[in-house]
Order: sequence, then C-alpha cells, then structure tokens
Amino acid sequence: MRIYILTLFPDMIMNTLSESITGRAMKQGYLEIHAVNIRDYTDDKNGRVDDYPYGGGAGMVMRAQPVYDCYEAVVSGIGHKPRTILLAPHGRTFSAAIAHELAEEEDMILICGHYEGIDERVIEEIDPEVISIGDYVLTGGELPAMVLADAVARLVPGVLHNSDSAAYESFEDGLLEHPQYTRPEEWRGRKVPPILLSGDHAKVDQYRYDQSVERTKRLRPDILGNT
Repeated sequence: MRIYILTLFPDMIMNTLSESITGRAMKQGYLEIHAVNIRDYTDDKNGRVDDYPYGGGAGMVMRAQPVYDCYEAVVSGIGHKPRTILLAPHGRTFSAAIAHELAEEEDMILICGHYEGIDERVIEEIDPEVISIGDYVLTGGELPAMVLADAVARLVPGVLHNSDSAAYESFEDGLLEHPQYTRPEEWRGRKVPPILLSGDHAKVDQYRYDQSVERTKRLRPDILGNT
C-alpha cells in the first residue's frame, strides 16, 4: 500500500509514522508513506499558501491553487486517480469498518487542511471523500491523517507480525477487547484470573468473550447492538 499525505508539515507526519509498527512496515516494504509538502507547489512569490477569507471572519484559508497543483502532481506520478480523502470535522466518522475498506486500496491520497480550512472550490474540483476522527476541531488535518494511516496500515497483510492480532481487537466483532494480562501472576495483591492459567482454550475463549460483552455493556452500550 502507498499512502500520500498532502500537508503543510511533512516532518510532523514522517517523524511520527517512521516509528514503531508503521516505521518497521515501511522498512520491510509492506507500506509506503509519502508526506508531500503543499508549500512546494504555491505560485506565490513569497511562498504563501493561505489568504484572508472572503466575507471576513477570523483566521486564514488555504488557497485553492497550491492544494490543487500538489494533488495533480501526486496523481500524475501515480498514473491514475486513487482513493482521495480530506480529513475534516464535517466528514463521516472514521471507524474500524472504514479502515478495513481502505486497507484494500493500493494507493490512497490524504489531504490535510489547516487554518480555517481549504477554499471550497478546490474541494469541489477534487471531490474527495471527507472523513472525521471525531466531533471536535484540531489545528490541522495532520493528526487525523496519521490516525487514519496507522489504523489502515496495520490491516495490510504482513504489517503485524501476528496475523491474528487485528482480528481480536476492539470493534472487530462489534465488541470492545477483553482485558489482557501478563507476568507476574500476582502484582500488588492483584492476581491474574485463574481461567487464563488453566490451559483450557475453549474456556479461555468463552471467558474472554464474556469479558468483552461485559466491558462493552459498561463502557460502550451504544455499539452493543452491532454484534
């Protein structure tokens, strides 16, 4: 999978995603992440990518030209128009189901807005999907883009060492993940549930399922009906 992130802050993207699982996946060739600097495509002699909003108001708006030219350069390099996503608060909320859907793509472009947003005309011209990571506002689309890229990347075959890891996590079956334990068997007077030490895999599986159901009822009853 190749993910192209159009951003004003490429170092912010690469410094983060070059670490941990995504970083290892890139080194091993399972994943490519390219942070493309929108500033490199501005036609403004002073290098500006933003301007004051028509109609007045606080803040600045990203100009259409550099965003579009950056996007067109990436599309030209890929050779076709790939799945393109704008990260913005007004989009549909990101979920495990969307992550699985996007993990099937070979190429994907993520567009990060900043300031008060992007000139609507370039959004109309590119016509991207709009995805949000929640009902709140951040200073830019970089953090949401990294959240989406990380969630999708770990579903790409080979990225996780254990192929079962992603199958038993929260939201994969409409439930939150069960509690996890490791050594020692007792810590500060708290013991690992005996069933997990029994070696009876059927009973362990049932215990974990029951714990997932209980945790979901307690913490996220809104998703319990999705099981």
